[in-house]
Amino acid sequence: MYELYELTLSLDPALRHALDDLADASGRRTEEVVLEAVRRYLGEEGAAVRAHAERLALSHAGLLRRLGE
Repeated sequence: MYELYELTLSLDPALRHALDDLADASGRRTEEVVLEAVRRYLGEEGAAVRAHAERLALSHAGLLRRLGE
């Protein structure tokens, strides 16, 4: 089991309206749309950061190897 945390987010009226419209059109609660968006963003950004870290590690492999000795 995990603990849930509540988050308060301030949105400008146009963004809130677009969010409400999307939730209504898709038959979901606004909170569900936001949660899906956050999960998707974290997945995409996490993948981008990992890919960048791998590129850095490859380009500096020699230095990293020497530091580990």
